[in-house]
Amino acid sequence: MRNPLIASVVAISALTSSAAFAAEKTVTLTVNNMYCADCPYIVKKSLESVPGVAKVSVSFKDKTATVTYDDSKADLKALTTATTNAGYPSAPQS
Repeated sequence: MRNPLIASVVAISALTSSAAFAAEKTVTLTVNNMYCADCPYIVKKSLESVPGVAKVSVSFKDKTATVTYDDSKADLKALTTATTNAGYPSAPQS
């Protein structure tokens, strides 16, 4: 009887922890001020420096950055702040 009780307590605490609700999200940002071939590299590096970012793909042609991140470690504000601080203001693509 004791083992099922312990298993239940462990399961409930896993379900209620914030890490259990963390999810990998992907967002596409519209990035301003990309005018040269070096710009996508700078945008990519600025986004990769945000804790929780797993993958970044930047398109110079489309002026976008697609970012996959852990939403328990990063959020949209952190992503847009990173690009803005690097000189490339961005916003979620609508």
